[in-house]
Amino acid sequence: MVSALGLVFLLFCLSHHAAVAAEERERLLVIIGERGTNVLLPCFSRPANSTLLVTRWKKSGEIAVTRDSAHPRSTGHLSIQDDGSLKITGLMLLDEDEYECDPMPKNESLSQKILLQVADGPTNMAIKIEPATALLNRTLFVQKGTSISFNCSSESYPSQNLTWYFEDVSRAFDAVTSLHFEISNVNAADQGNYTCKAHNLLSNRTVTRSQELLVYYAPERHPNCNWEQASEPDLVNFTCSWYGGYPTPNLQVFLGSDTFASNVSETLKVTLNRTMLHDDQNITCLGRYTELQPGHEKSCSFTLKSPYPMGIPLVAALEGSDVTLSCSEYKSLPPAKTVWQRGKSQEVIVPSSKYILIDQGPDFTLTIVNVTKDDEGVFFCWSENVLAVKELEVYLTVRSSADSSGVAVGVFISVLIVAAGITVGFLAYSRRDRICLSFRFSGLEDDRTDVMSLVESDEDDVFHNAVPRLTPVSNGHGPTCTTTLVEIHRIQSSDHEDNVNDADQADQDQVKTEE
Repeated sequence: MVSALGLVFLLFCLSHHAAVAAEERERLLVIIGERGTNVLLPCFSRPANSTLLVTRWKKSGEIAVTRDSAHPRSTGHLSIQDDGSLKITGLMLLDEDEYECDPMPKNESLSQKILLQVADGPTNMAIKIEPATALLNRTLFVQKGTSISFNCSSESYPSQNLTWYFEDVSRAFDAVTSLHFEISNVNAADQGNYTCKAHNLLSNRTVTRSQELLVYYAPERHPNCNWEQASEPDLVNFTCSWYGGYPTPNLQVFLGSDTFASNVSETLKVTLNRTMLHDDQNITCLGRYTELQPGHEKSCSFTLKSPYPMGIPLVAALEGSDVTLSCSEYKSLPPAKTVWQRGKSQEVIVPSSKYILIDQGPDFTLTIVNVTKDDEGVFFCWSENVLAVKELEVYLTVRSSADSSGVAVGVFISVLIVAAGITVGFLAYSRRDRICLSFRFSGLEDDRTDVMSLVESDEDDVFHNAVPRLTPVSNGHGPTCTTTLVEIHRIQSSDHEDNVNDADQADQDQVKTEE
């Protein structure tokens, strides 16, 4: 029972003390000063319209400085002014405490304690973005696709908040002395101003530091090379453009292996003339970024080609009909200008009711309506680019209607002769056996042809005697040419007896002579 009463009494004392302390804190006047500055603490308990004999200032209940007749004016870090206020010069962190003015005479009803709080910072603020490269103007740049880290640090007393901003949009926030965040695979959207803000929670003092970050990258596509016809046919404008990268690229134009022009620009335009160009020459535009690592260069190129028009050089037409002359030119680079010309004077043909010109890419046609004898002659498919001039000569022959009738008759007779020859040949071929036999027998009657028949046997000893020489007979008409016809017959044998019989028969008919 006694213990319980003692515990209750202890809790009552603690709560009373806390209430008194809270009341005292409510009566405290809080003055905030920044480190290194001067602060003035007023003396509230000084009676009005009275001369102070002694003024004392207490710090944490102990006298810190006194002013009286013996010390009419105090100087130094702590000094009491004529009105009794306390001036602190060069405020330090150790000056942070509770102060009270104790004058003589003193008005207790006006007495009030002062809580002096000292704030410091933000100071020594620093930001770091890495890996990044600094330009001469201290702007940083990174290469697209890299990963970078952002770090901001600052010192503040008693506490601070750090915040990272990107174009006024918060990226990171915390009540720390160092704030860090990262960006992986940087792209063009991450280019801009990054700001770190440090805010002292006591003094509300804010310090910011900004850094501009550039993201360098080359376009994904290659430069674009274009040709444009100049005012003169022996001149051409070559344009190279490379858009979509950052910063501005460096463009170079090469004629073969020699540098012809160079400029830091997204577009480079040069004028070339015929004297500096030749067939099969390479023209290259190279785009690069000097700030980026090697390997980001891209180029476009052309191989120059002279024009070479092709077509049918000889064309014939009937008078009164329409005829079309055609040629094609697709090898030239830069693309050649192609026109049709007429006659030795090479007069340029312009579209009219007589001449119809059609240009379809590399194909060029000239249609002459209602051809007459006056249209007969030479036409030119004329092509020219900055390298050379080439032309295709097309000769047009115009035939009259009478000429066409003669041609038709000649064609008919030719066809008739060919048909007759084919018929005679077919008949001769179909009766070839009769023709050959009649010729043969007529020859036998005149030439006295001798015929000898030889019989082939499977036995090697069937025939042994020599064949007598056949003497020629004159037939009473003087010397004649005789022919000996030899016939060979093969007799198949089935067994030994057949072979013997066949051999005997062969001995009887070995040689037969016919007159």
